[in-house]
Amino acid sequence: MVAVSRDNRMSPWLYLLLAIVLEVAGTTCMKLSDGFARMIPSILVGVFYLASMGMMIMAVKFLEIGIVYAIWSGIGTAVITGIGIAYFGESFSLIKAGSIALIILGVVGLQLASSH
Repeated sequence: MVAVSRDNRMSPWLYLLLAIVLEVAGTTCMKLSDGFARMIPSILVGVFYLASMGMMIMAVKFLEIGIVYAIWSGIGTAVITGIGIAYFGESFSLIKAGSIALIILGVVGLQLASSH
């Protein structure tokens, strides 16, 4: 069931979550496209990114744009880094893990600052 508010709109946080999922799917398709050599993943990059932008537009209608963008890019970066390591055999290092932790800390800090 989709989270719905009193006036029958989806929660802006659900829009943001969908935007992140779609952006991660688009970025994963970038890797799978093999530099535009594979047609289906290449097409899906555009489809997923357009859908992600649509969800972000709906999220910023109700939430601060700085918070939306920080969460979208920060969580997207963290998830894509994990996918790269787990599924594409990309390198892992403590510096990479620490940098992701700093991104998450920054997103949390922005959220805390905007709630005051």
